[in-house]
Amino acid sequence: MNIAIINYGIGNLGSVVNMLKKVGLSSRLVSTVNDLDLATKIILPGVGAFDSCMNALNKSGLREKMVQKVQNKEATLLGICVGYQMLTTGSEEGREPGLSLLPAKTVKFVDPAKKFKIPHMGWNEIVPVVKHPLTKFFEPGADNRAYFVHSYCVQPYDQTNVILTTNYIHDFAAAMAKDNVMGVQFHPEKSHRYGMNLFRAFAEMQSQS
Repeated sequence: MNIAIINYGIGNLGSVVNMLKKVGLSSRLVSTVNDLDLATKIILPGVGAFDSCMNALNKSGLREKMVQKVQNKEATLLGICVGYQMLTTGSEEGREPGLSLLPAKTVKFVDPAKKFKIPHMGWNEIVPVVKHPLTKFFEPGADNRAYFVHSYCVQPYDQTNVILTTNYIHDFAAAMAKDNVMGVQFHPEKSHRYGMNLFRAFAEMQSQS
């Protein structure tokens, strides 16, 4: 197993590396195409605006190789926060097209009654809706929680790809998975033991090839 963290100048890279270390996992920050050659697990972090993240990834030169490895089932991909949103077809936040690796789009939180603060920030419950290797340490009915910071959420085209939900204003897809591509809206690197459990499960996932 070789965990590669896409280093395109955006994201909580150090926090992700440190959280992986806490569960005994080594990883590498990759900033060149050749660095991705041996990767069997890839993490795509993301913070800030959708277009800024997409433009930075495009300019990094890593996009094509990353997508190729994923589509060829040579690696399993995990998107985090905006990195998750980047896996969709696009976002209402910007104009850049997404990677279209998950059948979904990213939409803005809308609160007609104006009862909720946006962005959604802080700890919230995450609820497993189907069994999936990424969430194998999260038990249905247990107090599973994660740390969120976001104003946009992922809206799936196919609900069968949703593996975790969270309620804020309405239920939304806190995590999705399709084959060897998955994403989480929360920050596992800030979610203490819950984030450690998710990273551990990600590392233990078997190849889809």
